[in-house]
Amino acid sequence: MFQDITLEELRELKQKKKLTVIDVRSPSEYEDSTLPGSLNIPLFNDEERAAVGTLYKQTSVQAAKEKGLEIVSAKLPAFIREFGAIEGDKAVFCWRGGMRSRTTATVLSLMDIHAYRLVGGYKAYRKWVLEELENFTFKPKSLVIHGNTGTGKTNLLHRLKSKGYPVLDLEGMAGHRGSIFGHIGLKANNQKTFDSLLLEELKRLEDAPYVLYEAESKRIGKVVMPGFLAEQKENGTQLWIEMPLEARVDIILEDYQPERYKEQYIAAFRRIKSRIHVPIAAEIDRCLQADRFREAVRLMLEYYYDPKYDYTSQQYDGEEKVVFKVNNLDEAEAAVISFLSSRPKGVSSTISG
Repeated sequence: MFQDITLEELRELKQKKKLTVIDVRSPSEYEDSTLPGSLNIPLFNDEERAAVGTLYKQTSVQAAKEKGLEIVSAKLPAFIREFGAIEGDKAVFCWRGGMRSRTTATVLSLMDIHAYRLVGGYKAYRKWVLEELENFTFKPKSLVIHGNTGTGKTNLLHRLKSKGYPVLDLEGMAGHRGSIFGHIGLKANNQKTFDSLLLEELKRLEDAPYVLYEAESKRIGKVVMPGFLAEQKENGTQLWIEMPLEARVDIILEDYQPERYKEQYIAAFRRIKSRIHVPIAAEIDRCLQADRFREAVRLMLEYYYDPKYDYTSQQYDGEEKVVFKVNNLDEAEAAVISFLSSRPKGVSSTISG
């Protein structure tokens, strides 16, 4: 027989043993939001779920159950094989720990495949995430990375994380680079997915002496960071990366790949075109149309992004600052690592050149 477990017990089990968490909801539900790291083996696909739901609402509970049984019976062998192919312990969940996860766990137990079932399902998990973020105490020191557009702040964080430094990649969790062009080539996450990924990372880093993250605005694409993190950003030590314009153009061209997403970039640019001096805006548009991307990026930096960043950065004038004057991303990485090595548990306001 299967075993019911709470969310707290599920998290404890994941720390102690290899446990595969499986979402048995429909593909669209899974796509919308799920427990981080879970697999999707749906009991019903989207069309089947809609058919059962319609019967439940318009006919009767019994009719819905009979339709569900008919659907499940036809796919049962393949469904069980998918679970059997997964090594180690398994835990299943549905929307609120109801019929779909109970049916799955029962059928698996009849085939001698043991599975835990999450009490309360995804609904209980989402409630826990919201409560945790509402009451979260952020203990590590915040080291906030600033820099004009194109200084490779996200790339720098990825490099530092790969070397074991404590990093929060907010743009990665949002699936958005944070600019008007930030969604292009990426899959943007909704608030529910962002909250889940963020909380997992905060839990992972809660005993770190400090955490590095980028100086994002409170809204990143479709999502909004929690208030406590925005406050920490304001009060943390500000690390400023200064880099020559041409080096920043190189980084943007590599990251954004305008030749691959040309039409999308032109459409996005035209949303901000009216905010740029008319002759410059017209020249940027011509450059994009003619595949002169380097020139277009340089002009956008000079006449839109750099002035905008200079204006917004004035709010940090009174904050603790460390400035790194570098020529490229390699130098930025080396400078920040040197700074962290000399001050592993704290920072000062010394300006570093």
